[in-house]
Amino acid sequence: MAGFARGSRANAVFFFVSVAAATDTGKNERGCPGEIGRAAGFPFLVGTAWHGRGLAMISARGVARAAVVGAMVLLAVGGAALGQTHAPWPTDWNNWNDPALWVTVGNPRNTGELAGAGAGGNGPDRICGAVGYTCKVGKFEVTAGQYTAFLNAVAKTDTYGLYNTDMVLGYGCQIQRTDTGSGYTYIVLADWANRPVNCVSWGDAARFANWLTHGQPTGAQDGSTTEDGSYYLNGAISDAALVAVVRKSPEQGGRYYIPTEDEWYKAAYYKSGGTTAGYWDYPTSSDTASGRDMADASGNNANYYTTSTPGAYPIDSGKYTTVAGEFQNSDSPYGTFDQGGNVWEWNEAIPYGSFRGLRGGSFGSSGTYLRAANCSSGFGGESPSYEGDSVGFRVSEVPEPATMSLLAFGGLVLLYRRRGASS
Repeated sequence: MAGFARGSRANAVFFFVSVAAATDTGKNERGCPGEIGRAAGFPFLVGTAWHGRGLAMISARGVARAAVVGAMVLLAVGGAALGQTHAPWPTDWNNWNDPALWVTVGNPRNTGELAGAGAGGNGPDRICGAVGYTCKVGKFEVTAGQYTAFLNAVAKTDTYGLYNTDMVLGYGCQIQRTDTGSGYTYIVLADWANRPVNCVSWGDAARFANWLTHGQPTGAQDGSTTEDGSYYLNGAISDAALVAVVRKSPEQGGRYYIPTEDEWYKAAYYKSGGTTAGYWDYPTSSDTASGRDMADASGNNANYYTTSTPGAYPIDSGKYTTVAGEFQNSDSPYGTFDQGGNVWEWNEAIPYGSFRGLRGGSFGSSGTYLRAANCSSGFGGESPSYEGDSVGFRVSEVPEPATMSLLAFGGLVLLYRRRGASS
């Protein structure tokens, strides 16, 4: 299990006022919050205040600079307040070379297992989790702060609609857009910066992966930023066009991706430690249904919907999502957090017709959707243009095989030299 920092206090926060209409959370037939009952939220920055995990001051000059350079991302480093702790966070959420943002999913050529209706769940029957290579999977869901940096880099005019105005509503991740007259700028309210982005489509996630693959450049949405890289999109926004998009291999220039269903499933449920280790039922390294207690240090907790405990929803002071890695000792065997609950996560699968895969459940779905056997619905996903307020994503990284071979060859040469020197 990944360790938790205890005792160090968060030390960077904003004050905000949120005016929201308290309404019921409507659900559609897929267990996701529907369009009905959406709270209308109008947050405003007003100075300094209590964050829920620490105190801080930030100057107006600092806010202005954040708006200019990209993302207003306030980092609360490791820490606990009000009896809560979260997983250690990276010092720079936008440094995608930082190992703190990744877990390595090893044990290549492992066996898969049956998931779907035939395994007691829902969705199409499929053998899931078998991956023939070592890859990396994001330790956390892509956060609102990381997505804000993306928007400020490539969405000055937002040709392909990477921003959704629902992001600023009650269920949204509180990314705000301003039209300066010469283009858009974006900020995220501080207490949402390290919560998952939502209201994003499969196409948005693919464009984010392309942007990472290009090294996070600044510029228009074109082949050098969002339209090529790991996926050749070339303006694709319709369901038919997005379902036709295929992953480009590392040899073809790909690097960062939306996880395949197998990559995602293995990172969430596989017990690791060998190629026949087997799978947990829940992505919290457990076969027991997860709880929902943010202060429970014993583990096996997640953020999902229930009406069994009055007043217990949403669970984080009226915020529907929880911060990245909120739940103590609730990571997967490889060390990922929140693959169960918080937000549904896109994967590359095409489980039915023109759908793309969704897994993991959300704050708006019941705990049963955290189970390995369950997809998001009997169809296993959603239309790839869908931008639901309970939908987000994480990314994976697949190294170029030639690089791995070169490293292995280097190790053999070093071993040979050492043996030669000792003979």
